[in-house]
Amino acid sequence: MALRVLFAGTPEFAAIHLQALINSEHEVIGVYTQPDRPAGRGKKLQPSPVKQVALEHGLEVFQPLNFKDPADVEQLKSLNADVMVVVAYGLILPQSVLDAPKYGCLNVHASLLPRWRGAAPIQRCIEAGDKMTGITIMQMDKGLDTGDMLSKVTTGILADDTGGSLHDRLAEMGPGALLNTLAQVATQTLAPEKQNDALANYAHKLLKEEALINWQQPADEIALRVRAFNPFPMAFTLLGDERIRVLMAEPVEKATHLLPGTIANVSPQGLEVACGEGTLRITQVQLPGKKAMSIADVINGQPQLFQPNHMLASSL
Repeated sequence: MALRVLFAGTPEFAAIHLQALINSEHEVIGVYTQPDRPAGRGKKLQPSPVKQVALEHGLEVFQPLNFKDPADVEQLKSLNADVMVVVAYGLILPQSVLDAPKYGCLNVHASLLPRWRGAAPIQRCIEAGDKMTGITIMQMDKGLDTGDMLSKVTTGILADDTGGSLHDRLAEMGPGALLNTLAQVATQTLAPEKQNDALANYAHKLLKEEALINWQQPADEIALRVRAFNPFPMAFTLLGDERIRVLMAEPVEKATHLLPGTIANVSPQGLEVACGEGTLRITQVQLPGKKAMSIADVINGQPQLFQPNHMLASSL
């Protein structure tokens, strides 16, 4: 049975789910997304990826700053939706909105709840060294990602997964899980499962300042953070006044008595740096104003840049 669906989301991850709904049997009756934001060098207002998809398909778009104005809530209620699908919207929905659709609001969450609740579950699961993640479809309530779980799909986290690669894989998995859940909504065959709050962790929003590598940390922890923060906010270190972005790195079994942050060895295989515990081999970097490069390419182009015993800084 086709449902009347409202959609709420903002980034590319959400736009992929909106496109899947548009292609499905369900009727998308309206799209909510965050207000246009300034972006790019000219700081011109740019529509969100979700708004772009909605306009391409002639869908009505709503962009309230929040839902504190009763008129915005009444407008949403007047659309008479069966269900509202929320994917990375970025706004907290009041109870009046959660209760407006006939079957409430469903959220597509990019982790296996209750493990990671909050803003950045994809990056935080890599940073924590998790071996498994996935998509959870959840019935929204007034808490932060605390609602009943309706369905899950899982994927392993690969040894070379980055925040970007895992984002893309989960974005491919989410639409199928969402459409299967909507089919259960339509036939009223859902089997909600309560979350165990004791197993929950908060996936804090990503901050640019935490991307600065702290060489006092163990090499394996730094390597996880490098992967998690690629492509945003991108781990970086300092060599003199130069900010060096670190795109790929791996811990190596090499003992060193050098101070953390000291370059221990330079070779085409990578840049080996002493850490609080162990050694980190950096294999890909991005120099200021340059594209991503392997260490081998850096050596060929700027052999003087990285030298043994030079120090990489952990503070601005």
